[in-house]
Amino acid sequence: MRLIHIVGARPNFMKLAPVQKAIASIEKSEQIVVHTGQHYDVNMSDVFFQQLRVKPPEINLQVGSGSHAKQTAEIMLRVEQVVLDHGPDMVLVYGDVNSTVAAALVCAKLLVPLAHVEAGLRSRDRSMPEEINRLMTDQLSDLLFTPSIDANLNLEREGISKSRIHLVGNVMIDTLITMLPAAQSFLPPDLPSHFALVTLHRASNVDDLEWLKRMVQVLEHIGKDLAVIFPVHPRTRQRMHDVGINGTSSALKLVDPLPYLPFLALQQRATVVVTDSGGIQEETTFLGVPCLTVRENTERPITVEMGTNKLVGRDPRRILNEVQAVINGRAKQGHIPPLWDGHSAERIAEVITQYG
Repeated sequence: MRLIHIVGARPNFMKLAPVQKAIASIEKSEQIVVHTGQHYDVNMSDVFFQQLRVKPPEINLQVGSGSHAKQTAEIMLRVEQVVLDHGPDMVLVYGDVNSTVAAALVCAKLLVPLAHVEAGLRSRDRSMPEEINRLMTDQLSDLLFTPSIDANLNLEREGISKSRIHLVGNVMIDTLITMLPAAQSFLPPDLPSHFALVTLHRASNVDDLEWLKRMVQVLEHIGKDLAVIFPVHPRTRQRMHDVGINGTSSALKLVDPLPYLPFLALQQRATVVVTDSGGIQEETTFLGVPCLTVRENTERPITVEMGTNKLVGRDPRRILNEVQAVINGRAKQGHIPPLWDGHSAERIAEVITQYG
């Protein structure tokens, strides 16, 4: 069985690693990893392959950045040729980035079986490009591997046959469990005993320059009571530069984007995490770390219903109040969702073995 994995962005790599390992146990399986190059910064791609112990991609399409339309179209053109050249029995796509939906469209046109890892997540906010990618990819997929029961229910409501839907658990947690022991060696020696960890990268947040200025002011205010560590995404750093934020405040420690292991080490030790990321909502739930999600909605409601995540919206004053509540010992408690046990990729491999 010849399988092609299509990855293009940082979260994809974390999902790929355990799936690739699990599929390697399938007799006579052949795997080809295609990196579209959607994320091409070393800290956002190359280092991840090294730290996750995944062999470098056999093919790098080097697409780079661009508008959603341009990037998606370019990925389609290049992925189509790869699929035609290699004739896979199945293509696997991950998450909700442009590489995911582009590959899904190509496979649908070429009648190549498609599997979607992390299917069924919904924010119900179509202003988010990722939501469009999720909806389209799931409609085109032959196998839909879901991380939680709410995802199954979403897919069934959209008319997708139950025979195509497989609840396997969260492959990102597979990676987290595997790599957590190694992450401890990446803790900085001067790490404060208590600190807030911050990530902000969504265009709907950081491209709103007035909001970004107010948010940084709130983080500086939080920094008077609790150390704040802020790995700054390249997009966010550019927007901060645009409004004259240079990061010289002693209350706020701005650092470059971190590879997976150092960031995981910080997550585990954080007093609270403030983020607009999707995957971090899941990781903090598993780690039992309070998470404040700076969004009005989430495609991962299981982290709110069962986990440590709270949606706090975009009101900086509310964010300040919620951080203060954590400092005062009123952090939300949570539980780990079912099947987030480190064996999700093995379940995926078993389904793929039986397919067809």
